[in-house]
Amino acid sequence: MNRRHALKALAGLALCPLCKPAFAAEGAHWSYEGAGGPAKWGELDAANKACAVGLQQSPIDIGGPIKSQLPLLKLSLARTADTIINNGHTIQLNFTEGSTLTLGDVKYKLLQVHFHRPSEHMIAGKNFPMEAHFVHRADAGGLAVVGVLMAEGKPNAAFSQIVKTMPATEGPAVKADSGIHPGAMLPQRLSYFRYSGSLTTPPCSEVVEWLLLTDPIQVSATDVAAFAKLYPMNARPVQKDNRRYVLRSI
Repeated sequence: MNRRHALKALAGLALCPLCKPAFAAEGAHWSYEGAGGPAKWGELDAANKACAVGLQQSPIDIGGPIKSQLPLLKLSLARTADTIINNGHTIQLNFTEGSTLTLGDVKYKLLQVHFHRPSEHMIAGKNFPMEAHFVHRADAGGLAVVGVLMAEGKPNAAFSQIVKTMPATEGPAVKADSGIHPGAMLPQRLSYFRYSGSLTTPPCSEVVEWLLLTDPIQVSATDVAAFAKLYPMNARPVQKDNRRYVLRSI
């Protein structure tokens, strides 16, 4: 295996923190278009079967959520990220111990934040320019992903700094700029939609508690365009909800 393929495999592992190390052959490489695109993910590798046959796949188009008394999202984020990587599928920030999400009586550790263009989730049939995913894992192994919709408007200081310092080509992780404060990419109000779903990338494991914030943040059109130069489209199409309930915090 050459260095490029090894980097892709390691990057895929970083994007899917529950996956076992598996240096797949080039034929198993997935993408967002063409022969390795979303419609083919389930056929690329036996480990990806859920992508094709799963009944709780993500993302979804959220319409008609049920207002519910949901627990508050308690986020405690470090002032800086550890490393940043262009992994061939997205730009991702990785974190060391210390940043957490508490949901009810379960505490999750923040592993990484990555970005999709356009947004993967839709609200009543509408996409947003981008979406950020804050990926957390509990000690028991389950994932909770806080999704943040990103609309064009005023610049967001943290995202602007990410765009200025993001690696232009695929490669190993490098030290993240100390000026990036992840908490600045959250809206003031943490109202959210909640549903049971999956990873939105192979192997599409159905182990995710989705917590999509109802309020988008604003980022500049210039920063969105800069990200789009690297990844013009890296979003999985919406999946069938299969009669899943989507709850909305009051």
